[in-house]
Amino acid sequence: QVQLVESGGGLVQPGGSLRLSCAASGFTFKNYAMNWYRQAPGKERELVAFISNTGGSTNYAASVKGRFTISRDNFKNMVFLQMNSLKPEDTAVYYCNAYVSRKNSWGQGTQVTVSS
Repeated sequence: QVQLVESGGGLVQPGGSLRLSCAASGFTFKNYAMNWYRQAPGKERELVAFISNTGGSTNYAASVKGRFTISRDNFKNMVFLQMNSLKPEDTAVYYCNAYVSRKNSWGQGTQVTVSS
């Protein structure tokens, strides 16, 4: 059974940084690409960042490119999202995602609030 557990969210001032972590279990992590999504109040869930199974390929939403960095550790079965220069519009619940056995799996999410 796929399990994804996010951590690292919190309250941060504009311009600040946070590092989100996602611990994965229940599948062969090194074989699967991973994603970070976010959902702000009243908005649809959107893809923020993608990383291939080896980590050799990444992609970002235009709104976060140059500020966010996705990475992974295939020995520890973890994926990370380093978020710098945070803006109020980055406020959302952030979710770790994997598509395994033809099914989307999600963590419980971690709240990120950017406010002064």
